[in-house]
Amino acid sequence: MENEKIISELSFKAVRSSGAGGQNVNKVSSKVVLTFDLKNSQALTVEEKLLVETKLSSRLTTDAVLILNCDEDRSQLRNKDIVTKRFLEMIKNALFVPKERKPTRIPKSVIRKRIKDKKNVSEVKKTRRKPDF
Repeated sequence: MENEKIISELSFKAVRSSGAGGQNVNKVSSKVVLTFDLKNSQALTVEEKLLVETKLSSRLTTDAVLILNCDEDRSQLRNKDIVTKRFLEMIKNALFVPKERKPTRIPKSVIRKRIKDKKNVSEVKKTRRKPDF
């Protein structure tokens, strides 16, 4: 995954932020909307696209477009940086494949110890019984 290639495929749109903020919210378009078209991406291989599509399926539209918003800051430029970093982190996490777990066998010494302990408990319980005449 090349960050520069992916960033070049992103499209940004500045829109007016919602919520409280008075005059600043009404006048300034500081909210940034990032869109990434997964199907038409040249930066990702086919396998990577499938992996991202399965892991981020709940966040994609029906056309396989990822949309992220950011209106945390009053600055449009800072919002653009925040949303870009968030996008790159999301893609990086989606492309991460965990190592496959190798099942291990129970060591023989552990099995022997368990059986020995069971026998000890059995002996203790036998000594507690009433004597059989």
